Amino acid sequence: MLPLASGRLIAGRLRGGRHAPPVSPRRVLVAHHLLLGDTIMLSPLLAKCRERWPSAEVVMTCPVPYAGLYATRPYGVRAVPYDPRDATTLAALHAEAGFDLALIPSDNRFSWLACALDSRWIVAFAGDSPRYKDWPVDELRPYPAAPMAWGDLVAGLVDGPPPARYRVENWPAPPAAPFEMPRAPFCVLHAGASTPLKQWPAPRWRTLGQRLEASGHNVVLTTGPAEEHLLDAIDPVRAWVRYPGTLSLPQLWQLLAKAALLVCPDTGIAHLARLIGVPTVALFGPGSALLSGAGDFWRDSAFTALTIPDFPCRDQTITMKREVAWVRRCERSYGTGAGQCPEARCMLALSSDLVWRAVEERLSIAAV
Repeated sequence: MLPLASGRLIAGRLRGGRHAPPVSPRRVLVAHHLLLGDTIMLSPLLAKCRERWPSAEVVMTCPVPYAGLYATRPYGVRAVPYDPRDATTLAALHAEAGFDLALIPSDNRFSWLACALDSRWIVAFAGDSPRYKDWPVDELRPYPAAPMAWGDLVAGLVDGPPPARYRVENWPAPPAAPFEMPRAPFCVLHAGASTPLKQWPAPRWRTLGQRLEASGHNVVLTTGPAEEHLLDAIDPVRAWVRYPGTLSLPQLWQLLAKAALLVCPDTGIAHLARLIGVPTVALFGPGSALLSGAGDFWRDSAFTALTIPDFPCRDQTITMKREVAWVRRCERSYGTGAGQCPEARCMLALSSDLVWRAVEERLSIAAV
């Protein structure tokens, strides 16, 4: 339930109490509750806000587990931990009320949150459903007709030229609790993913690790929480250092910052790697290497998006619950029922040799 004051603000807005768009907003809100990779892909929007309004206070809602990444306030942005399922996180948000501009980059239901926080002008993307999500929105902007990375796309919520390309100095490393670091030189193989359809087979990870060992690199295995079984399948004798979801995101930052290379599926860790600057080979199966790739903002990053272009069943045109004609991705779930996928054929198409060639190329570039 919203506090009474917030309910009055919403009621007044829906009765027509709207304002004019701000020319030079003093306070800007970015409201969302996205997964890790999508949260990181908001960086071009944050950078553009800072370039457009250098003295503005920019506040972003942030899922609680990711807030530590923003401790050093990249682009001067202050992240406020928020979970729509946890009412205790609302108190800090309500203390922030009073924004000249609110930007809604994904689900338009957060326009209601922006409205409750007394945002005078709310901008969001068109095409969300159901339509009641849009009621508080003052300005709906269409998705672009030209294909581009979602990070570049979302910066279009703000007028003006694209932001300057990312540099690692734009995001100081967050403070992290001490942990035992593996012996250098080492490469990180992150096997975890949000769905089995993004996972690469264990024998191929094992082959990759053996090849890296033969090239003089120590091997480090990582996953997210509750995924240690993936590491047991890759390295049943526990020959390699492993962190089975035991590192916080700031600690994982510290690990990757010292790594010679990261190999991982198309998941949040791949986006984290672009912030850090670690050379990366990301394995794209059901996801779009264009939509979730480096785009223009991260064009200078040491990032290889390895994919099979135009894979036949990567044919869905939906992103962020919107139909977008140029999008080609797969959001099917794992299983044998209708509309499900029983086997990650798109990931199986990424052979051990194909991945190794990409790894060799990325390591040779880093060595120059």
